[in-house]
Amino acid sequence: MAPPILTLRDIELSWGGDPLFAEMSLSVGARDRLCLLGRNGTGKSTLMKVIAEQIQSDHGERWVQPGTSIAYLPQEPDTSGYDTLADYIAGGLGEDAEYEQYKVDAIGDDLSIPLTNSPDQASGGELRRAALARAIVGEPDILLLDEPTNHLDIHTILWLEEFLKSWRGAFILISHDRAFLNALATACLWLDRGQVRRMDDKFERFEAWQEDVLEQERVARHKLNKLIAEETRWSVEGISARRTRNQGRLRRLHALRQDRADQIKQTGNVNFSLSEGGKSGALVIEAKNIAKVYDDRTIFADFSIRISRGDRIGVIGPNGAGKTTLLNVLTGGISPDEGTIRLGTNLQPVFVDQKRSDLDPDRSVRDTLTGGGGDTVFVGDTPKHVMSYMRDFLFDPSIANTPVSALSGGERNRLLLAVSFAKPSNMLILDEPTNDLDMDTLDLLEDVIADYKGTVILVSHDRDFIDRLVTSSIVLEGDGIAKEYAGGYSDYKHQQSLAAEQDLAETGQVVSINKGKKSKGRAPSTKKLSYKDQRELDSLPQDIETKTHQIHQMEAELDDPDLYAKNFEKFQKTSDALVVARDALEHMEMRWLELEEMRSEIEG
Repeated sequence: MAPPILTLRDIELSWGGDPLFAEMSLSVGARDRLCLLGRNGTGKSTLMKVIAEQIQSDHGERWVQPGTSIAYLPQEPDTSGYDTLADYIAGGLGEDAEYEQYKVDAIGDDLSIPLTNSPDQASGGELRRAALARAIVGEPDILLLDEPTNHLDIHTILWLEEFLKSWRGAFILISHDRAFLNALATACLWLDRGQVRRMDDKFERFEAWQEDVLEQERVARHKLNKLIAEETRWSVEGISARRTRNQGRLRRLHALRQDRADQIKQTGNVNFSLSEGGKSGALVIEAKNIAKVYDDRTIFADFSIRISRGDRIGVIGPNGAGKTTLLNVLTGGISPDEGTIRLGTNLQPVFVDQKRSDLDPDRSVRDTLTGGGGDTVFVGDTPKHVMSYMRDFLFDPSIANTPVSALSGGERNRLLLAVSFAKPSNMLILDEPTNDLDMDTLDLLEDVIADYKGTVILVSHDRDFIDRLVTSSIVLEGDGIAKEYAGGYSDYKHQQSLAAEQDLAETGQVVSINKGKKSKGRAPSTKKLSYKDQRELDSLPQDIETKTHQIHQMEAELDDPDLYAKNFEKFQKTSDALVVARDALEHMEMRWLELEEMRSEIEG
């Protein structure tokens, strides 16, 4: 095994009197592909800065093999003092920067960065891509990337995945994007309670390994508590039985008690939930042949969709494609240039905006949650003390009077969720909600959205997050084309692949896959269903199966004879949802029969 090129040994660092790292050690090899995992607030970004020597530890040793170069991509890069984005990127080059300007031009082209623009003119996505380019342009031996996928679209994330797969040095990633980590990480560093544990396996094994570690700790704590109890009993009984006590055993008891006192408790869980409003009408949004044009550029045209109560719709597309514009048109915030929008009845929408425009940077956390009055937060109609509500979202009550501007990106995002989720709603519009969230909070957010009885419209570049949550996806494909696909991102890519094969077939080329080899032949000339009808016919069996499963689950819940008495609200909601689901299933089955008849008639 090759020796490490970087080592941290017995690192200690405290902020505000609380230890962030305690005798923490790790090493990095020349070809390591590491992901750094841990909850918000455990010190992941701080550890990156210690590795990059941007922060000095209070105690311990940092050793770097001579000649090793390190580059760091922070979550919030500082572009001040640079005239152009090209100048900013060139700051990542080595000593021979004047001879390596071509690298700036090449990476700028790969990432579609307007190099001649000043940082002040650049969008958030352009600044993020420029910061990424600065980190990688000098080809460092160790690359530190802190949430590199934040504010990147899926196309750029896929580019970065392929780029890092061929990276010749080592890298450490902090990311909440599971698909990204699954594709890249071959070992995991878990930062927890001031220590780093390493698992030399792919990220997909991390959660099972983490559970094993925590279970071993629980067993060890149980044994320690049992031993303390035994030693305490001896001390009480032994004192009365003997004049001369065994001072060694007493010292051992005190040491055991100190060990337990010194154990740093695990960080608590986020405990948030959504305040649900009254039930909306069965129809939530109906768009017919809508179009929107800005500055002679068609964002989308001739797009139609019907969104029903309980649907979960994902919106996918590159940065600048018009996803937020589409959201605003669908929800009535902007009028379409063509077509019609019909909104359902009794809608109570709540928007979670990626720009966090609902947060006043000068306002305190307390006033942001309470609206500026008293110590009470109303979660729906239920009053809750602000300190208790802060704990639900993993905020220490000591920061209640801290201004929003002083919070980290992850803290600001959690605060926005806390404000938004307290409002009663039956339609949730989420515009890039996953930015800056740690993985545990992200998992809980998924659970909350999955249990939400209302309608969800979600914009995200997180492929795994979309796959786990949505029932269909609107994809902005460019050139004014917007299409709806059944399922999430993976389903969209699969359907896109099938559509490409169908297009080849319709032009007389049939492509079949046999053990990885492609063979071509002439396609029979026949009349077919339209692409839209065929796509609907292909997806309906799975939709029917899913809906049938949902109905069986609701029926099983209602079969509980005690449900009505114990939880009438849940009984009523489940009953109403069951009626809607059965209507939807009947509609699906009738539509499938209709399309099958059309197909049979065409094929003779």
